[in-house]
Amino acid sequence: MASQQNGLGGEPDFAQAFKELAQGERTAAALENRLDQLEKEIEAMLKKAEEAKDKDEAPENSSQQDQPSSEKDNSTNGV
Repeated sequence: MASQQNGLGGEPDFAQAFKELAQGERTAAALENRLDQLEKEIEAMLKKAEEAKDKDEAPENSSQQDQPSSEKDNSTNGV
């Protein structure tokens, strides 16, 4: 009779384990989807930041390039 109780006691545990496993898989899938969304949002923010950085650097680079050449012209004219 003890073996029957163990056998019967094992089946609900087995069923419960499958239920918990299924719940864990659903939770993992939801977390993975959320992480994918966050990754896309981060990539979009990084892209915008890079574009803004490039936009900010472009005028600086052109003005910096102009300054040395004008300084060279002034130094050549002064000599």
